[in-house]
Amino acid sequence: MSTCSSDSITAPYGTWISPITADMLVSGAAGINEVVPDGDSVWWAESRPDEGGRVAILRWHDGQIQEQTPAETNVRTTAHEYGGGSWWAAEGCLWYVDYQDQRLRMKQPGQEPVVLTAQPAQPRAWRYADFRPTPCGHWLISVAERHDAAMPEPQNLLVAIATDGSQQQRELVVGSDFYGSPCLSPDGTQLAWVQWEHPNMPWDDTTLMLADVTITQTGVVVSEPTAIAGGDNEAIVQPRWSPGGTLHYVSDRNDWWHVYAHGTDNPVLAPEGEIGYPPWVHGLSRYDFDSQGNIIAAVFKGGIDSLDGYPERTHFQSIRLSGDRLSFASASWSEETSVHFDGQIVRQARALDIADEFMRAPEIISFPTGEDDTETAHALFYAPANPGYHAPETEKPPLIVLAHGGPTSAARSQLTLALRFWTSRGFAVADVNYRGSSGFGRAYRQKLHGQWGVADVEDCVKVAQYLAQRGDVDRDRLIIRGGSAGGYTVLCALAFHDTFTAGASLYGV
Repeated sequence: MSTCSSDSITAPYGTWISPITADMLVSGAAGINEVVPDGDSVWWAESRPDEGGRVAILRWHDGQIQEQTPAETNVRTTAHEYGGGSWWAAEGCLWYVDYQDQRLRMKQPGQEPVVLTAQPAQPRAWRYADFRPTPCGHWLISVAERHDAAMPEPQNLLVAIATDGSQQQRELVVGSDFYGSPCLSPDGTQLAWVQWEHPNMPWDDTTLMLADVTITQTGVVVSEPTAIAGGDNEAIVQPRWSPGGTLHYVSDRNDWWHVYAHGTDNPVLAPEGEIGYPPWVHGLSRYDFDSQGNIIAAVFKGGIDSLDGYPERTHFQSIRLSGDRLSFASASWSEETSVHFDGQIVRQARALDIADEFMRAPEIISFPTGEDDTETAHALFYAPANPGYHAPETEKPPLIVLAHGGPTSAARSQLTLALRFWTSRGFAVADVNYRGSSGFGRAYRQKLHGQWGVADVEDCVKVAQYLAQRGDVDRDRLIIRGGSAGGYTVLCALAFHDTFTAGASLYGV
């Protein structure tokens, strides 16, 4: 099970000494997520555990990195509670939501921030996300969420916000329960967006809307919209206009989230794998266009991300282009997230002085599951890895089964030090893409409908039994761990099955 050198120490699994400490999991770490190219510059959001999780916006320009938000600012929106899409940048200008009051601000180069939205009667009563400037620059088109004690629930709508500091706001579209991904055509004459209704989630059933729009310095007017795709058990995500003015979007109508163009029945990009991802947060971007209209997309297949031209990376997010300058955030099995722009790495989250032998790639496994083993589920299996140790020949390692949250999320396809903390100490780990996980098509994602707490639990039990039967792990030392929806899976596994000897539910549902 473990690869050992002639001078490695013999010690039981689980007792190995590791250079990966608990302090290392957070100290000095920087979470890089949204990336936005802007001409010959690139911007990104960086969360900092050392600063209480504060999110700052940074910009790379002419080889220099500068923080663009004030030192006390935490850039985060609570729209739809999970947030995302809390900032945008273009032509050197930054727009962002401050977590403290949820008001939208604009920061021009060399100037102090200007508050663009009015102070509501109740703190944080208005929240904003996924905003973009109009071509004329006079307005931002934004998702908004209004909280009012007189309303039975928060109201969602699309609004236009003046960028001149007058704090004017115009309601554009209202009536649906939820809105996301508003995007203007390149000439500013059409507006597209995604909307959905209770009880649907945005990965179950959404509708793509299209309307004509008139934009002047004094206002924005949206015509009666038309539903052009989605609904009826189809989830549309990430609408986007090509440089030539054709609206594209990602649909799962043929099971897999592939790219379609408005007016076509068949996908214009249908790789083996999935492009879309559940929009738990605003602002996701899995594809974009170069200056010639060619689509550049990240593809999730078998639990691993890929992007043409970057075979050494295994996780990609925030795929965007400025002309032909490609930007994204990516990671690998041995490196934390970095910002890529125009063929170079401009920001590495941190450099880890840990030997590659601790960071071996996992094995992608599929295993039989279900009551009669006629279904299939998937996992990433990490064997113990520490070049300084090996176990006695007769011993097999304990196994930690990880149940991700969501539950429609997926096992992480990049370096996770919290996972390597265990493998470097002699534990095996199975990160499970149980039925209901994303990245394996709509039908697989919907296998939890009416089966949450059943199918996911069964898959976690089955992967442990599968690995024990294969001889990879000790069947008497099986552990399960998960957070949120995964924590619920843990509790069900411990309550209704006898497979695991221990479990940890973190903030379980």
